[in-house]
Amino acid sequence: MKIYAISDLHLSVNNPKPMDIFGPAWEDYVDNVFADWKQKVGQDDVVLMAGDFSWAMKLEEAKADFALFEDLPGIKVIIRGNHDYWWSSISVLRKTLPKNFYALQNDAIKIDNAIFCGTRGWLLPDENFSAENQKIYDREILRLEMSLQNAQRLRQEKDKIYAMIHYPPTTVSKIDTAFTQLFEKYNVSKVIYGHLHAKKNPELFYKKNGIEYYLTSCDMVKQKLVFIDEV
Repeated sequence: MKIYAISDLHLSVNNPKPMDIFGPAWEDYVDNVFADWKQKVGQDDVVLMAGDFSWAMKLEEAKADFALFEDLPGIKVIIRGNHDYWWSSISVLRKTLPKNFYALQNDAIKIDNAIFCGTRGWLLPDENFSAENQKIYDREILRLEMSLQNAQRLRQEKDKIYAMIHYPPTTVSKIDTAFTQLFEKYNVSKVIYGHLHAKKNPELFYKKNGIEYYLTSCDMVKQKLVFIDEV
């Protein structure tokens, strides 16, 4: 089983918002992503999608965006991004998703020897951090640990844990954060994140304390799925 990742697709079938207004990195991106997907992904492979899937405001509106993926091969595992306003009740969402789509929220899923978990994350604290930001940040830390605890319960010998978080879990200087500390506490192998756009010379991959981190925002990875691992 191969594991790939891509995030921040910002689809808009029912909420037309063309992404190419943000520059050439978005031109024909949906067609290009799908063409690359079909070349790489087999029926038993997994594609991780770390948030900002659709511009839709309501789940009913997002159905058309999910429908685009019904005939694409592979198992799709998603988390919520900051623009996924359509994501509300997780039970309703799971009933709505097409076949081979799995939404993570405070939990984890095991496929073969791979365990997937994650949460949205949030901005990292700085001197201008508001009380509201701190509240959301603290809540996301709790959600990540719940997800990692579920992953740990599923874990058996030789299993690997792959964590998704929409927001970058650390800074450019790679400081320790509550997020990176949790990844290390639960022995995560690889972390997939997104959210960043239009960066010059983005750092798409780095290692921190033995854990591999992958930036997978669609425009940053040139509209191609990122190979993460094979298990």
